[in-house]
Amino acid sequence: METIQKIWFADGRIYMRTTEGGEYSRPLEAFPTLLDATDEERAGYRIEFRGEAVRWESLDEDIHISSFYKDEEPCPDNEVADIFRRFPQLNVSEIARSVGISTDLLRRYIYGIKTPDPERLNHIKETLHDLARELATV
Repeated sequence: METIQKIWFADGRIYMRTTEGGEYSRPLEAFPTLLDATDEERAGYRIEFRGEAVRWESLDEDIHISSFYKDEEPCPDNEVADIFRRFPQLNVSEIARSVGISTDLLRRYIYGIKTPDPERLNHIKETLHDLARELATV
């Protein structure tokens, strides 16, 4: 069974080498916590779960080996990403808090790693509309 041997970062990606000699990578956008982490924080990982997972204790981040096998790349051409490109002054963390979701999840929507269901997309838009109405009173 293939297990994780080594992890490294280069060119905006996280790479994994397995004990069977396989090399896989994913864009850091797939893991927003690691995307925002410093090089020192990224280096602070340990391989766990019989070689099937990587853990960054200081970041509270875990990645299972199966995450590296996904073929799809992020699709930043999506409705949520368009909103944040049009309004770069929006604070992702604060918008996520207002929506009631984690910052990581909202970033995954923005980077196209995940796609919000129609109800969640409407909730994000409603939250932004509420903010716009509040700003209009200033």
